Amino acid sequence: MLMAHPAVLRDLLDRYESLRAVAGKRVVRAQIYRRLQDTAYTLCVTTGTRDIDAALRAARSRVAQHPAAEAVAV
Repeated sequence: MLMAHPAVLRDLLDRYESLRAVAGKRVVRAQIYRRLQDTAYTLCVTTGTRDIDAALRAARSRVAQHPAAEAVAV
């Protein structure tokens, strides 16, 4: 199975955590929820998993194995 570059996974993890923090606020635009869902889906696809919890574990594990991978602009 192909696996995403650790820098891509790091970016996706950062984006997911940021969006999740914003989505936890009282009043949030529907666009934020959609972006959160899209990012969760992308994490699942790039890690070969079917749910966000498994995707987060897989992405964090891969990033931890390659801490020196440089970030990429997406």
